[in-house]
Amino acid sequence: MTDTNLFDIVITGGHVICPASDVNGVMDVAIRGGRIAAVQKDILPSSAKQVIDAKGKIVLPGLIDTHGHVYQYVTGRFGMNADMVGVESGVTTVIDQGGPSCMTLPGFRKFVAETSKTRVLAFLSAYLVGGLEGHLYPNLYSPDCVDIDATVLSANANKDIVRGIKGHAEIGGFARWGIKVLEMSAEIGRQTQLPLYVHFGQLWGLPDSGANGEDADTIIERVIPQLRPGDILAHPFTRHPGGFVDRDGNVHSVIRAALDRGLKVDVGHGSHFSYRLARKALDAGIVPDTLGADMHGYNTHVPAPAGTPGEHPDDENHPFAGQAKFSLTQAMSSMMALGLTLEQVVPMVTTNPATMVGRSDELGSLQVGRIADVTVLSDLRGRFVLADNEKNQVIAERLLQPAFCFRAGERFDATAPILPQAVAA
Repeated sequence: MTDTNLFDIVITGGHVICPASDVNGVMDVAIRGGRIAAVQKDILPSSAKQVIDAKGKIVLPGLIDTHGHVYQYVTGRFGMNADMVGVESGVTTVIDQGGPSCMTLPGFRKFVAETSKTRVLAFLSAYLVGGLEGHLYPNLYSPDCVDIDATVLSANANKDIVRGIKGHAEIGGFARWGIKVLEMSAEIGRQTQLPLYVHFGQLWGLPDSGANGEDADTIIERVIPQLRPGDILAHPFTRHPGGFVDRDGNVHSVIRAALDRGLKVDVGHGSHFSYRLARKALDAGIVPDTLGADMHGYNTHVPAPAGTPGEHPDDENHPFAGQAKFSLTQAMSSMMALGLTLEQVVPMVTTNPATMVGRSDELGSLQVGRIADVTVLSDLRGRFVLADNEKNQVIAERLLQPAFCFRAGERFDATAPILPQAVAA
């Protein structure tokens, strides 16, 4: 018998937003053979093998999380399961930030990138050890632990999954080694022609000798001249010293000029995020380009695998312990609660990150013929409480939550146990 259906799946009646296609309205999305086959109004239900009603929901290109930590097991408690962070949370692509290094990238490819249902890319660590235990051991991140040639060779040989370089510019590192490590990281970026993603905000704490004459408020001013257009300033709204807002509560004057010459900003939500400081930066006109959740095993309560007694250990002494649950969609809701529109936020998790990783011809769009990566979100209305690690709260009138997604045409429901639940005001 001949199959008369034009499409495998039609998602009907959802509010489709695709910045790359300039689509923003109620549309149907059809999938055939794992690719987008049509985006238009009133596709006949009889033309599809399966019809999914998305009325009242938001339909987007598959979400891209620009800041994941998914080198599970190798990075210790820090690394999470890629599919828990990814497709089980409504996210079709996760970019691991600095988990693998030139030494450990083969394992990342074989055991994470190649085995996950989620598309997993990486910003390769500038350090030989990568992100072991979430950088708990500062001595592993000195200039002596960076090999420029080896890292360049590894990145250039693996550009199908390595789409950037990860480095750090924070007071703990500067107090120990000055700007040397950041200069080496920037050189790796230049030689590979990949963007450098720079962590700002205290991470390692100060050595026993104190700050060694370093001032956290001068770090951004010293680092920005080392960077190229397309490099990324991460954690702009960090609650820790060394972010976009100085100790006097003012946004650094060099930020605007940096953005004007092509540097980019990634929220990197996670434990660092402060509503108080985000408000200051947004009021100064600093609107991020991309938005990463920055979940990891220290700031997200991760249930133990089935059959394992007990639960994931909580380390109360870890500087990031105690974070309320969050997700990429919760981070989107945070930005909307701070005054950005849905239309401003959607590019941060679709078209802009696709450009960031040099894959705008493949990712971040519902254009016909593209791989069928689609995210469907519930759009809750009301008054919901969102909190950060400073215990600041904001009230969100819209709360986005993942319903399901398609990754290359395969459906995944949003069943991740790490997903936050709505808290009414």
